[in-house]
Amino acid sequence: MRIFYFGRLRQVFGLGEETLVPPADATVAGLLAQLRQRGGVWAEELADGRAFRVAVDQAVVPPDAPLQAGSEVAIFPPVTGG
Repeated sequence: MRIFYFGRLRQVFGLGEETLVPPADATVAGLLAQLRQRGGVWAEELADGRAFRVAVDQAVVPPDAPLQAGSEVAIFPPVTGG
């Protein structure tokens, strides 16, 4: 599974993308919990209540969305514009 970070998350994490192997029955919520366990800015930026969205295979999804080994996951701050 490839994970892409955009906007402020890319800057704060110092990472644009990475590859992880999801556990069986993985969900977006489980992935976020796994990333928060890294501590520091990971725990801060991905904490409940922080403003960010998650897309799986280019569709914004809820926390209970399943993940597959070949999924592309994007984590990004909300986008505004006019």
